Amino acid sequence: MASTTPATNGDAAPANYDLVLKLAPHLDRHMIFPLLEFNASRLKEDQTDKAREILAAKYALLKKTNMTDYVANLYCELEGLKEPPAEYADRRQKVFHQLEKYEQETAKITELLQRDDVVNNLRSDKVANLEFLKKEHDVTIDMVNALYDFGQLQYSCGNYADASELLYRFRVLSTDNDKVSYATWGRLACEILSMSWESAMEELHKVREGIDAKLANNALAQLQHRTQLVHWALFPLFNYDKAREPLLDLFFNAGFINTIQANSPWILRYLTVAVITNRGRAKNAGVQQKQMKDIVRIVKQEAYEYQDPVTRFVHALCIDFDFEEAQHQLVLAEEVLRSDFFLLAHADDFVDSARHLIFESYCKIHARISLKDLSARLGLNNDDAEKWIVNLIRDTRLDAKIDYKEGTVVMNHPPSSVYQQVIERTKGGFFRTQVLTAAVAR
Repeated sequence: MASTTPATNGDAAPANYDLVLKLAPHLDRHMIFPLLEFNASRLKEDQTDKAREILAAKYALLKKTNMTDYVANLYCELEGLKEPPAEYADRRQKVFHQLEKYEQETAKITELLQRDDVVNNLRSDKVANLEFLKKEHDVTIDMVNALYDFGQLQYSCGNYADASELLYRFRVLSTDNDKVSYATWGRLACEILSMSWESAMEELHKVREGIDAKLANNALAQLQHRTQLVHWALFPLFNYDKAREPLLDLFFNAGFINTIQANSPWILRYLTVAVITNRGRAKNAGVQQKQMKDIVRIVKQEAYEYQDPVTRFVHALCIDFDFEEAQHQLVLAEEVLRSDFFLLAHADDFVDSARHLIFESYCKIHARISLKDLSARLGLNNDDAEKWIVNLIRDTRLDAKIDYKEGTVVMNHPPSSVYQQVIERTKGGFFRTQVLTAAVAR
């Protein structure tokens, strides 16, 4: 795998910013596989050594699963064989026997949970439910636990939809809190891998509630579980539009943003892209602006720990106010996004939103801007820059106009009254005074 340590000059090839090695320890092996597939799909024909390296990584990743046929094919491809060794056929047969065994062990309880007369008698009290099922239908704890084991086996075979259903049935009945927690994580993995994003978000919130409530007295376990959840959440974050704002709220929650800064600063790339591309679609502009300010602050704090062209773009534009460097880093950032499994589909959106940021920042400090100069800042030719600015003025009702004769954009900066400035500067004073008064009273 490529190094994940960015070069200090900021001009390293996109491959040097590959985060697979950083992400992998916090993902389930089934989730790592599509990342490897993505990297393999981007290789050139002459990169045979790299292709073999990724193939070996796929085999090492999946050989402990029960996806026996696929693992056998990987082994043959790796070793140049036409037929897999006999051991793979034996493993395949054993897996089939296990599936049949669990199918029989769970047949009765599965049939019961599909009957309306049984389901209608179930309540929120799991102990009472088990008593009812034991008394009326001879259901045992072993039958319930068999649902969990069967779900695990189906997951290992890559049958994610079947695994999800089994784990759901187990969770409805089981009183084993630890296993119920594992089942919730398992269902989250199943829904992510099945790309059932709405269900995945429901499971993600259940996992989050469990972390906050059950691990409140175990700071280390809470940190580890939050780190894992942040990494798993990248899948819905960049594949399901309705997940964007709830997950940004989650990431900026004090416990989770501290986790990112302390344990996984590379997540700043994804958080920055999510915030910047959310500019035009956020329901609450005030929340989006606060998130952008938070990103700028965190990028500055963590610059010693993690940098890539995405975070350096924010640093150059919003901290150093270096427009030339910001444009340079934006070019590099686009290359990095197009090489990132999660961000490829959002590269164009990010570049467009980043240009809006550059334009806004540049306009704040200039009343008259040369179109030629502005096109260079935006990384566009003169004609494209002119069209882009015209569309921006029309769509956002920006108080500006283009002077075609002079080749400039003229900004109208209405002066703010002294009263408005006083209001802005003292806006939070009353609330802070109340907080201080309450603190002193204690």
